[in-house]
Amino acid sequence: MKIFYGVQGTGNGHITRARVMAKALYAAGMEVTFQFSGKPTDKYFDMDIFNDYQLRTGLTFNIDKGQVKFLKTAYEANLIKFYKEVNDLDLSGYDLVISDFEPVTAWAAKKQKKPVLGIGHQYAFKYKIPRQNHDPIAEQVLKHFAPATKSIGLHWHHFGQPILPPIIETADTHPQAIAHKIVVYLPFEDQQQVIDLLAPFTDFSFHLYSPVPVASQFEHIICYPLSREGFQKNLSDCEGIISNSGFELASESLQLGKKILAKPIHGQMEQLANGAALAQLGYGHVMNDLDANIIEHWLHNDHAVHITYPDTAKVVVQWIQDGMPAMDQDFIESVWNTVNVEHVNHH
Repeated sequence: MKIFYGVQGTGNGHITRARVMAKALYAAGMEVTFQFSGKPTDKYFDMDIFNDYQLRTGLTFNIDKGQVKFLKTAYEANLIKFYKEVNDLDLSGYDLVISDFEPVTAWAAKKQKKPVLGIGHQYAFKYKIPRQNHDPIAEQVLKHFAPATKSIGLHWHHFGQPILPPIIETADTHPQAIAHKIVVYLPFEDQQQVIDLLAPFTDFSFHLYSPVPVASQFEHIICYPLSREGFQKNLSDCEGIISNSGFELASESLQLGKKILAKPIHGQMEQLANGAALAQLGYGHVMNDLDANIIEHWLHNDHAVHITYPDTAKVVVQWIQDGMPAMDQDFIESVWNTVNVEHVNHH
């Protein structure tokens, strides 16, 4: 089977999910062409698994100091180039088109009247899942950004809806957590502001990953450039993570049993909804702004949630091989019945 797979490149969550899907698709003998869009070509890293992948400009959101700038987003969107990329993408040689919220692939498939399978967290928003507030503009953007004829929505819990668990690496072993070691990944915030905020908490060691070069003048705050391998290593033995409320990183953290403090990006409906879901499920803590008091309280709270999720990628690939039948309640329940939720205290 020949598959064309488009992946949204803004942030790293979609790419992380695509890595897991790539392994499962290759293992099933599928031939896959990956395409990424949404950020400058020099910002992609650790991409070897995707073989001869393609890059497009696509569309992306302008985010400044943790807030989506809608006017700037519209102003910077090169719609003429986007229209050309959609027209130039030939999907005729493929048996299946998949979009992980990647608009060039989705719109090219729509134009060529080819069915497209949407896989990702954003497709869960078709259903009744926790939301912070109703935002009609954001709802429309979510609906039309990367339209799919058939979709698989992913979330941390089913909420009584036909959605599946996250697609993440299922780790066999978890190293012992190092007390007071905290990973920090707030790429859309002012990095110096983040460092100044963490400076007073000298009893903890903070491992800060930043998309821009930044230096720390504090011994207990260590700065790193973005690196998939280095990040995974630090995440595996930390006690907790402070991050924006992206879906994929929170999923990995829950799978590893890390305590979570999430700071949603303002004006980003998906991130606000993720914050609401984490709070509602009791899976993590949320701060709406960078807040030293909330950070202090969270640092001294030992409660974490450890969730064992199934190999959802393998389930999805098998479902594709079976001809993508309607997902009935029995199928959904059979997947969720393998999920185990455990509340733990680190000390």
